[in-house]
Amino acid sequence: MFDIGFQELLVIVIVAVLVIGPKELPLALRTAGRWIGKVRKVSAHFRTGLDAMVREAELEDMEKKWKAQNEAIMKRSAASSEAEAGEPVMTGPPPVSTEPNAKAVPPKPPETPPGDGAPSKPAPSKDAE
Repeated sequence: MFDIGFQELLVIVIVAVLVIGPKELPLALRTAGRWIGKVRKVSAHFRTGLDAMVREAELEDMEKKWKAQNEAIMKRSAASSEAEAGEPVMTGPPPVSTEPNAKAVPPKPPETPPGDGAPSKPAPSKDAE
């Protein structure tokens, strides 16, 4: 931070001894140390606050980016599902009614035509004969 060499430090100590005096020098150094400690605490607190603000801004940017990517993936998935099934696929949350007593209607499961792999009767066992 400060580029103070040995010679500059020696000049500062000599001037301090001459101006303050040898009896009051320890008290003056203790007071200076307390002030330096307070300045360091304030600067550390300020730096921590700035770091937190930067992290929050970065998280917001990442959340926006992830949301956009998720929407793109959902649209591609819906388009391919629609192409396979031949009917629209819901990609968002279920519809919500604005009426106070109305309940959300869950989506209906796709209907399977009879005879499409669904067994109609259990197969007779050989033990029954």
